[in-house]
Amino acid sequence: MSENTDKSVLERLASLPTVAHPTASPDGDEIALYYDGTGRNELHVLDAETGDLEQWSDGEVPRNARWPVAWGANGNRVFFHLDDDGDEQNDIYAIDREGGVEPVIEMDGQATLSDVGSDGETLLFGSSRDGQMNLYRHDLSTDETTKLTDYDRAVWGAILSPDCNRIAYGTNESDDDTNFDVYVADIDGSNPRNLDTGETGAESLPVDWGPEGDRLLVSDNTPDLNRCGVYDLTTDEVTWVGDGDHVETPVSFLDDGQQILATRTRRAATVPVVYDIESGSSRELDLPEGVASFGQSSERRLSGNRVLVSHTTPTRRTELLAYDITTDDHETLLEADHGDFSTDDFADAEYFRFKSDGVPETPAKAVEHDPYDELEIGALFYDSDERPSPLIVNPHGGPRWRDSKSFDLYTQFLVQCGFSVLQVNYRGSTGRGREFVEELYDDWGGAEQGDVATAVEHVLDTYDWIDEDRVVVFGGSYGGYSAYWQAVQYPDLYAASIAWIGLTDLHEMYETTMPHFRTELMEVNLGTPDENPDLYTERSPITHVENVDAPMFMLHGVNDRRVPVSQARLFRDALDGHGYEEGVDYEYEELGEEGHASSDIDQKIRTFELLADFLDRRVEATSVTADD
Repeated sequence: MSENTDKSVLERLASLPTVAHPTASPDGDEIALYYDGTGRNELHVLDAETGDLEQWSDGEVPRNARWPVAWGANGNRVFFHLDDDGDEQNDIYAIDREGGVEPVIEMDGQATLSDVGSDGETLLFGSSRDGQMNLYRHDLSTDETTKLTDYDRAVWGAILSPDCNRIAYGTNESDDDTNFDVYVADIDGSNPRNLDTGETGAESLPVDWGPEGDRLLVSDNTPDLNRCGVYDLTTDEVTWVGDGDHVETPVSFLDDGQQILATRTRRAATVPVVYDIESGSSRELDLPEGVASFGQSSERRLSGNRVLVSHTTPTRRTELLAYDITTDDHETLLEADHGDFSTDDFADAEYFRFKSDGVPETPAKAVEHDPYDELEIGALFYDSDERPSPLIVNPHGGPRWRDSKSFDLYTQFLVQCGFSVLQVNYRGSTGRGREFVEELYDDWGGAEQGDVATAVEHVLDTYDWIDEDRVVVFGGSYGGYSAYWQAVQYPDLYAASIAWIGLTDLHEMYETTMPHFRTELMEVNLGTPDENPDLYTERSPITHVENVDAPMFMLHGVNDRRVPVSQARLFRDALDGHGYEEGVDYEYEELGEEGHASSDIDQKIRTFELLADFLDRRVEATSVTADD
């Protein structure tokens, strides 16, 4: 490829610097973050006063910036996760200011750092070493690791009390797979106590300890829309805040302990909110509409009354802000970097809702359904400005996720390729409450896939300049499952399909994914294969492989442990067994040194090149290719 200004559009897009996991130091004067301005992901530290950005690492941290970082208690080193080429079987390492790196926790399975103690000795982390994701304590002074919990279901959200004598975490001991409760235990894991903050079947999680260690900030979705509460450990009473009109997610106590920071979801935007605990009054922070996010627990607090905010919009990449809670003033700590693009080069998102009963007009070829409950479904539409314009429908992953008014690099890449893009927050997505999420339970491949197809029909009816003969479905992870499923369930809608790191055989997926994905993803949504064998078979795209009726492109990382590469290989073999020919009816690519997607620039360029080439040859769009 040519250099600098002669680079192709796709390479310049993929090379835009990414900021990931900004984390404030214990004294609030510095921010550790991942940043790939050099062309590779490296750990950097930003001075919150001067704006100076110092690179600490030199190739020692992972290429893919998926997992967060955390400061040591003295602020002289940063902990990070390290896996083997994206396999997510993390160990935990530390890097100091001089660039010295050492392993801290090395064990089989996936290790995920939960919290760093203020005592300078305690690390709290989850590990799947023994199968299920459970909680461990590592003593930095003795280098000893102790297992604290031994639950059958995964443990999430673990946090240390300010004095490091207790822990809070979430797990499920009930017979209801959808349930999640808040627990408090002693530092050695003894005397665990379920706080019963929500009803059985609801999901509750601890989020932050109060400054004195006598209260917990908790999240709970008992009333449907998620709410924020303060649990008093001395009285066992909860103070709930908010009027219940929006999904709200607690973030942290603020420094005085009398206010809490939260986020509010509204029409695909995420708005920061400050609550006064005693009065329950709230105010939204004064930021443009988009998506605001925060680091973990205390790692979002800067010196003074400021908090660290990551903010993005559909046309503006992530920038780091210091927001003064007292004055509502904010300053930019790290500007969004758009390279030689301007924000005008990017397509904005139009948010709309449409009605769907989960059964589109397009005939179903795999599984027929009676109409479901009619719901309003939210969607985002990006106009390519091409006339006529081909369309890519891009279902999100998760499935417990949602598309939002944030900058999406893949969306902007597809728009540059000449495609308008449709993203659908189908039933089962987050941001609309517990009942909306539960619509997906026991129905993967059902109404939510009908919602996606109905969204395509809605856009075709609304915009007469969308070319109905050039509609493509493209998704990754659960979005990859959706791409496979749309191709076998509604083949008449699509001119091509692109399935990236997607699920194809639910029986095999259950046996080969990581244990915590098996229980918290598969069993929550589908039960077990023993309980629902027919559902597992019926809703597996591989069961209906003979319905594929348009060019399909399969991409999968060879080191993927969430959705193993065997899912793609099985579908490829099934296509071959039904007489499909590789290179003619379908195309197949395994991505080396990569797992479940990657933020690495070179790996993004590779993926962009593959996608652009396939779309250009198979769909005949006004496409950007590697030679442009």
